[in-house]
Amino acid sequence: MNAHATSQTSSPSPWARQSKPPVPGALGQAMAWVYGQVISRRNAGFDRGHGVVTFDRPVISVGNLSVGGTGKTPFTMWLLQLLRREGYWPCVAMRGYGEANGQGLQSDEAREYADALADLPIVAQPDRTQGLLALFSSEFEDAQAADASYEPVEDRRVTNVVVLDDGFQHRQIGRQLDIVLIDATRDPFADALLPAGYLRETTAALSRAHAVVLTHAEVVPAHVLTALAAKIQVISKRLVVASCRHHWAELRRSVASGQADERLEVSWLRGKKVMAVCAIGNPDAFVSAVRDAGGSVVEPIVLRDHDPYEPATVKRIMDASRLAGAQAIVCTQKDWSKLARVPMNAWACPVVRPRLEVQIVAGEDALRPLILGAAASEKM
Repeated sequence: MNAHATSQTSSPSPWARQSKPPVPGALGQAMAWVYGQVISRRNAGFDRGHGVVTFDRPVISVGNLSVGGTGKTPFTMWLLQLLRREGYWPCVAMRGYGEANGQGLQSDEAREYADALADLPIVAQPDRTQGLLALFSSEFEDAQAADASYEPVEDRRVTNVVVLDDGFQHRQIGRQLDIVLIDATRDPFADALLPAGYLRETTAALSRAHAVVLTHAEVVPAHVLTALAAKIQVISKRLVVASCRHHWAELRRSVASGQADERLEVSWLRGKKVMAVCAIGNPDAFVSAVRDAGGSVVEPIVLRDHDPYEPATVKRIMDASRLAGAQAIVCTQKDWSKLARVPMNAWACPVVRPRLEVQIVAGEDALRPLILGAAASEKM
């Protein structure tokens, strides 16, 4: 895949997919060795507690070992919804990838969270520690003001659990629970450190995690999951290993500004000529899901992760959909957060995006109490 965009007409078996490393050959291996030394020294400092801030409320981290998509956002959504159902009021904190002009909800992931959970407290900035402290301070001041006014407050919500989005390597914030996601279609044991491969850390780093969740279980054979779980538990027997599948609950289509989205059955795609468009870390799984939904995929357009969808790119998508005679364009919710600015009447065919849900298919009986135990560890 080049730095801008590629088109593909077919998708190989996801679990056999091999990506060209950022820097191949001897140069990449030498750079990876240097990178590994830096990471080792950095982690040694964190292991001694240097530069680590501990908050007065529990922190649950969701992260990964590699760059690229592992299904982190939908899993974090599942986690946030679980905490809410159990009576907690969580916030989510992220680095704020793709922020524009310092505005809090400009990043792809932040917009996704805001769309799905409208009242979710979101911290999206490079310095997550300062962002969280500012959130806690504002909540405290609001509570004080309400008390001083002697007015009854029916719904005074104060963050009592922090969820770190992409937090495994962000060790400046102490945590009660580390959950690491591994894309089951990409075996980390067959990968290498950046830039010789795509790993941020080697698989040995899993020894400091509490749980590993294998994502995209729906697109790999059972024996792949079993073998991967066995390799993980060699690193640490105490690790809880679970697996989850990504499920399209429905399709959504925006019809006009200010109007509620039209909701469609996934079967609406069946038999239609569909153009799949995405700018995500693991495009193969998305294109496969479009095919699984019954769409006849014509010339998928795969863009680099977090592509900004500049006007020229949007025009390219529109022209390609017309040329292919597409009856629908399917994109992810993350992509739609940028494409939504295009007027609805400019598209030659409907643009739909799936509402993605995570379903834990194995290990939930061990994972759920681990999460709730961490959330209750320092309940305010």
